[in-house]
Amino acid sequence: MDFSGDYQCIDEKPFDYLALTASGLSQPSCVFLDSADYIGSITGNVTMVLTTAEVSPLLDRAYGKCIVEKPRELFFVIHNYLSAKEGYARDRFPLTIGSGCKISPLASIAESNIIMGKNVTIEEFVVIRENTVIDDDTIIRAGCIIGGQGFEFKRTDSGLLSVVHAGGVKIGKNVEIQYNTCVDRGIYPWDDTAIGDYSKIDNLVHIAHGVKIGKNVMVVANVGLGGRTIVKDGAWLGFGATITNGITVGEDARANMGAVVTRSVPDNGSVTGNFAIEHRKFLRNLKAAIAENAKE
Repeated sequence: MDFSGDYQCIDEKPFDYLALTASGLSQPSCVFLDSADYIGSITGNVTMVLTTAEVSPLLDRAYGKCIVEKPRELFFVIHNYLSAKEGYARDRFPLTIGSGCKISPLASIAESNIIMGKNVTIEEFVVIRENTVIDDDTIIRAGCIIGGQGFEFKRTDSGLLSVVHAGGVKIGKNVEIQYNTCVDRGIYPWDDTAIGDYSKIDNLVHIAHGVKIGKNVMVVANVGLGGRTIVKDGAWLGFGATITNGITVGEDARANMGAVVTRSVPDNGSVTGNFAIEHRKFLRNLKAAIAENAKE
């Protein structure tokens, strides 16, 4: 590995995957922890922790530890290194295409690690990268990129470290993804960016790594979904909404046109504005502001 920093391993333990503290994997995993504020967020079967000398004594479980000045940097250096290694990277398998598929000769389809169900439509200038699964009767309109390398960089002393995206994309049945939308694959080999059955994605939508979109979701044009966002069944994301990374939009919830959503939205909730708040509260505030301006 290309890592020149000093580190010390204490009671080193084996792990199968790298993961974030809240990933909750059942497999033995290694996480990084550069702040004591996130000790309580560790879930799942964590066996190794990359951490600092200051945080290490605060860990009350018998984790294996790697003490290093910049645990986040080392974590992603290890991830990039392992992503090309057998046993960590996904297994290789040949391209599989089901019956009745309509694939434009102008589409670019990877030669391996793709499973395509029956009656899938792939239009011209679509790009589908490895580690992608597309279920039956799904339509991918022209210009989409499915399973591409996402935008994840880490600052280091030597510049910006590009993080390898070693995960995949899973698209359910009867999904339609319209023109020039981008769906990034997951970062970790155990993780997929997912779009559930019957969901509809409009033009020019960006879906970042590890996003989980449920069933019967509608995502209108120009929406941006940050990494690891969860959008539950039946939700509606209005035109130009921005959903920050790592939050949840609940079942049958709405993020209305232009909303900048920085906090999770409850089931059946409706939020509006920048930054988005509950829709009726937004309207009350707007009416009060208009009335106040009218007095001036």
